[in-house]
Amino acid sequence: MSTATVLYDTDTDDLTLDPVAQAVADIAAGRPIVVVDDEDRENEGDLVVAAEKITPEIVAFMMSECRGLICAPMEGPDLDRLALPQMVADNTESMTTAFTVSVDASAAHGVTTGISAADRATTIRLLAEGAGGAQESGPVHADDFVRPGHVFPLRARPGGVLVRNGHTEAAVDLARLAGLRPAGAIVEIAGEDGRMLRLPELIPFARKHGLTIISIEDLVEYRRQRELTERADLTSVGSGELAVATPAPETTPLVHREAETPLPTPHGTFTAYGYRAADGIEHIALVHGEIGDGHDVLVRLHSECLTGDVFGSRRCDCGPQLEASLKRVREEGRGVVVYLRGHEGRGIGLLPKLRAYELQEQGHDTLDANLELGLPADARDYGAGARILADLGVRTVRLMTNNPEKTAALARYGLTVSGREPAPVQAGEHNIRYLRAKRDRMGHDLPWLEAAGGDQGTTGGEK
Repeated sequence: MSTATVLYDTDTDDLTLDPVAQAVADIAAGRPIVVVDDEDRENEGDLVVAAEKITPEIVAFMMSECRGLICAPMEGPDLDRLALPQMVADNTESMTTAFTVSVDASAAHGVTTGISAADRATTIRLLAEGAGGAQESGPVHADDFVRPGHVFPLRARPGGVLVRNGHTEAAVDLARLAGLRPAGAIVEIAGEDGRMLRLPELIPFARKHGLTIISIEDLVEYRRQRELTERADLTSVGSGELAVATPAPETTPLVHREAETPLPTPHGTFTAYGYRAADGIEHIALVHGEIGDGHDVLVRLHSECLTGDVFGSRRCDCGPQLEASLKRVREEGRGVVVYLRGHEGRGIGLLPKLRAYELQEQGHDTLDANLELGLPADARDYGAGARILADLGVRTVRLMTNNPEKTAALARYGLTVSGREPAPVQAGEHNIRYLRAKRDRMGHDLPWLEAAGGDQGTTGGEK
C-alpha cells in the first residue's frame, strides 16, 4: 500500500494556536472553529459551532470538508427532559464518548429524510432550543423528535473540560462562555483519503478556511483562570463589606464538602472530609493537624487502586505508598492525603485494568497494555484534588510524589508546589517491570531503580 498523501502543507514550523478569547468571540458570532485535543488522547481536531447558530451551509461544510460524524453535545438534564437516553448501557468506547440515541426533528418541523444539510441543521437548532439550561424549561419537547435519526446527541460531563478534556465538553463550555445555550455541533476533521488530520495538518486546514484554532488544553487553562478570577471577585472586600456576586454557571464549584468526621487509623487519628465532585464521584481527604495559614503543607494525592490499596497486590506500589504517606503526614504533624476515586488503573477503570494485567502476563508493559486495549496511557485528572485542597485552605504544598505531572497539574489549578518529596516503597520481582516502564516511558523520577536490582530497596514509583 502506498504512503498516504499529505493533503495540507505541513512544511512550516509555525504551530501557533489562537487565543481562546478569539474562539469564544467567533462562537458567539456563529462562526465555527477548530478544536484540537491532547496528543496523548485522540490527537484529533473537531470543527465546533454553537448549536443555535448552525446553518445548512455550515452543515454542508462539515459534510464536504470535515467528513466525520456530526454530533450535538448537550448537558444531561436537557437530554433527560427530551427523553434521549444513552445509546448503550455499558459504554466500552475507548474515550467513553456518551452517545445518546440518534434523532431527527419531526416532520412537523419540515424535515423529510433527515439526512440533508438543511434537515440536520433543523434538527441541531431544535436541540439547541431544548437546551434551555438550568434556569429555563425550554420550548421543545421529546415528541418534537423521531428516533433513530441522523444527528447524534452527546452527553457532556458536569463541570465541562475541567472534569473531562473532550470535544463534547469543549463544545458545551464554548457555547456557555459565548453567552449562548449550552449545546454545540461538532464533527471530526478527516482528509480526502479518510485519515484523521493531526495538528501539523489541522493548522493549515484552519488557515485555509479562515478558522480560529485552539486546543482543549488552552480552553482548560482559560476556564481555570476565569474560575480563579471569579473566586477572587466573590471574596473581594469593597467599602468595608464583602462583595456579593452570583457565580457564572461555568464557575460553579466542582467539589462539594458533604461530611466531616474523626477517623482513627493505625497511623493516628485523622479528620476525614467527604466530597462529591460535579461528575458524581466521591472523594475523601484525610487531614492531620491544623492547616493554619495553608502554606508549605505536606500533601499526597493518591489515586484509587483497589488491587493495591485493599488486596495488597504486588504488581504496583500503590498500597505501600498510601501507608507510607499516612505515616509521613503523622510524623510531620500537619498534612493532607487526598484519596481520589475514579482513578483506578490510571483512570481506565477496574475491569479494563484487569484486562491490561492479562496483556502484561503476555509481555506487554503497563503503558503498551493500555494502548493495546485502545485506552489512554493515563486518563487521570487532578482537578478535584486541587479543589479539595483549596477548600481545605491549602495554598502551597510539599507534594509526596515521583510523578512530575502531578506537580504540573496542581500548578495549572492555581496551587504552588514549593517542594517535592519521594514516596518510598519496596521494589520487587512483581513490580520491577512496572516501575521501569513508568521511569523510562512515563517520565517518573526514579533514579535509584537500577540500584534496587528488582530485589529490595527503597523506591518511590507510583500509579
